[in-house]
Amino acid sequence: MKNNIYKELQNRILVLDGAMGTMLQCYQFTEEDFRGTRFKDWPVPLQGNNDLLSLTQPEAIKEVHAKYFQAGADIVETNTFSGTTIAMADYEMEELVYELNYESARLAKEVANDFTQREPSKSRFVAGSIGPTNKTASMSPDVNNPGFRAVTFDELRLAYKQQAEALIDGGCDLLLVETIFDTLNAKAALFAIEEVKEEKGIDVPVMVSGTITDASGRTLSGQTVEAFLISMSHIPLLSVGFNCALGADQLKPYLQRLSQKTDFFTSAHPNAGLPNAFGEYDQTPEEMQELIESYLEDDLVNIIGGCCGTTPDHIQSIAEAASKYKPRAVHREVEV
Repeated sequence: MKNNIYKELQNRILVLDGAMGTMLQCYQFTEEDFRGTRFKDWPVPLQGNNDLLSLTQPEAIKEVHAKYFQAGADIVETNTFSGTTIAMADYEMEELVYELNYESARLAKEVANDFTQREPSKSRFVAGSIGPTNKTASMSPDVNNPGFRAVTFDELRLAYKQQAEALIDGGCDLLLVETIFDTLNAKAALFAIEEVKEEKGIDVPVMVSGTITDASGRTLSGQTVEAFLISMSHIPLLSVGFNCALGADQLKPYLQRLSQKTDFFTSAHPNAGLPNAFGEYDQTPEEMQELIESYLEDDLVNIIGGCCGTTPDHIQSIAEAASKYKPRAVHREVEV
């Protein structure tokens, strides 16, 4: 499968899916829906724990994946953005982390295999989504104690290692370390992934996607585009890119700088514009398609998709645009 995705990236721009959370909101799941039968007596509220829906509402998760594949996505992300013991501590579900990740990967792979079998000429891939956790290793959450850290590198490494093992065991074709606001967190994830690869004797492709938080052009932990890239480039990555926080137009200048300075494949999955006063995203698929087309015209990306606020309609419009363009040229030897 590794060789397969490298070959695909040589030939065309691959399309990533859109927002899982945006789609799940449409179901309007209640507290009881999140709990299901298995967790009906759980001692803390569970509504909002989207990762849990892979266990309690698996058909809905499969339906979302299927809608994105139908829209033209080549890669779907597993429903595991918060799938670490660190993030799951909010729900007292640390012991369920392996199962949550394994089942999320298995569900996504089941749908991917179904679509690939129906259309063998177009492979579908599953990316194990590895989010940033809700803690940061680089900064103190206490303004009165700048030396304090809520989490250590080793705690992050162990949490990410468990998640990566489960995602691979569940059938993921690649891993996506995404929405990186603190590069030290991401380095812990990459270290953990390298450990898993060595222990399992495998070489799973890894995507990395950072987040430029605002017009400062920096990540939350203060790195510029160039510093972020240098911090990541010691790992043999499949791709490096940006997602979340910004819409396609605001993200473009940072993606331009990235694409000029790396020989990795590049990715982008921006939001559907900036949120309105109610936290909702108003950018239409047609508007987003026009902005994404400028990425393609300027030869900036190899993998393109959507983040917050994007739906299958957005992905369909993006896929239509991507099909008209050749992938960004990569000036390095790649394994095919």
